[in-house]
Amino acid sequence: MTNERDNPDGSRATDATTTISTDYKVAIPKSTCERLSWRPGQKLVFIPKGAGVLLIAAPTREDLIGLTRGANTEDYRDRDDRY
Repeated sequence: MTNERDNPDGSRATDATTTISTDYKVAIPKSTCERLSWRPGQKLVFIPKGAGVLLIAAPTREDLIGLTRGANTEDYRDRDDRY
């Protein structure tokens, strides 16, 4: 079941519900997948948050390129420095 409404910032919010099947599968509403540009076969990550979970698309290797560009490497500890 899906209900859509406008947020104060003009974006669309979706109240979507689903049911866990007997073999622990969960169907994600099509409207949610389309809004987030998720596609069949894409890997997702469940992150525990309090009494619920945050569901995000798993980053690809390309998404991670340049992630640490500009990071301060001063006082970097190598594995040999740990013990």
